[in-house]
Amino acid sequence: MPASPADWRYRPPPSVSWWHRHSRTLRAVTVAALLGFCGLMILALVREQTGTAGLFVGLALAVLPVPLLISAFRWIDGVEPTPWRNHAFAFAWGACAATLVALLANSLATDWLSTTMVVDSSREADTLGATLVAPVVEETAKAVAVLLLFRFRRRDFDGVVSGIATAGITATGFAFTENVLYLGNAFGEDQLLGTHALHESATAATFLIRVVLSPFAHPLFTAFTGIAFGVLASLPGRRPVLRLLLPAFGLLTAVLLHSIWNGASSLPGLTFLAVYALFMIPVFVLLVWLSVWSRRNELRTVRETLPAYVAAGWLDPAEPWSLSSMRARSVARDLARSSHGPTAARTVAEYQHFATSLALLRARCRYGPPAPDFAAREQELLHHLWHRRPLAAPPTAAASHTLNPRRATFPQAAGYGGSGPNPLGTPVHFR
Repeated sequence: MPASPADWRYRPPPSVSWWHRHSRTLRAVTVAALLGFCGLMILALVREQTGTAGLFVGLALAVLPVPLLISAFRWIDGVEPTPWRNHAFAFAWGACAATLVALLANSLATDWLSTTMVVDSSREADTLGATLVAPVVEETAKAVAVLLLFRFRRRDFDGVVSGIATAGITATGFAFTENVLYLGNAFGEDQLLGTHALHESATAATFLIRVVLSPFAHPLFTAFTGIAFGVLASLPGRRPVLRLLLPAFGLLTAVLLHSIWNGASSLPGLTFLAVYALFMIPVFVLLVWLSVWSRRNELRTVRETLPAYVAAGWLDPAEPWSLSSMRARSVARDLARSSHGPTAARTVAEYQHFATSLALLRARCRYGPPAPDFAAREQELLHHLWHRRPLAAPPTAAASHTLNPRRATFPQAAGYGGSGPNPLGTPVHFR
């Protein structure tokens, strides 16, 4: 760390205007207002199509898979958790802004197709629109949320795991609103026809297909856009060509999968089931495997990178193993909570977060030159660790000894110079 706060690289400007003092709050209020306006418009449009009763039935049924999907994506992103506000924005964008754009654009495209010589009937127009137009519009609308978070919350968007979680939660919001519309329309159809038998109910059939059998469909498609941005975030340097090609490739993959899914939905039942079983399920399994592998890879990176800071005196030898195990992290928080209360557990959680960020920051230097602000960011992270160390280090080390008592001490890491901090606070610098 620099000798005094006056020498820190990241400092507030000496004088700021009213706009700069309140710009963050104003931006947040503006974004919330725009998303709220989109949400009100969506509710009005859905209610116009489904009726009030259909709207409430759709809301009640469509919300059922949402907690499970969000919990799954938050679990995937648990090594270095993305702030809740980012994921709340992603869900709101998907549920409000993206669905509004998709609903209006898809309606215009279908009307245009039905009034031209391209198709002979409105049913063909619906099928063509769902297969060719809707995937492009919907995946592009959802990708905007990923792009915005990648651009303006870059420090919270640092790899494939972050991309999958952000894209998945965005698509979960989109699927929620879309399911409200489909389930509400199905309920209105049942009311109109007077259907009471469960096996004849359009609502039951729609619920089975969209909520039970394929709640992962939209998250699966959009996850490939998130993977592309995640790979881009993990690459060193600017790489202007890849900054264009990777997101485009991810978006095209999402559009292709979405088009195959929509096209199969218009085919006879057995054909759709064949596509579902032989194509969509394997792709879903592949995505689950990639998510779990990426999560474990982040933990392995933490375990292999932090010994450099053990050698420099910033961490105890037992801490890298504890910080690279989700179970040990939980045990450390529980130990801190039982000894010093919830504030201590929160401090340990922050300690774990900063240690993970530090490990991933240094690991990116393996594949290319470090970022221009690498040294300053490393010093800031070490500063946060050092201030939380007196309270967080003992339970972190204790968790390691409790769960893995035979673990060998980490050796001196090769290739890293410098000396660790001392009680007097003398600054240290890595060479």
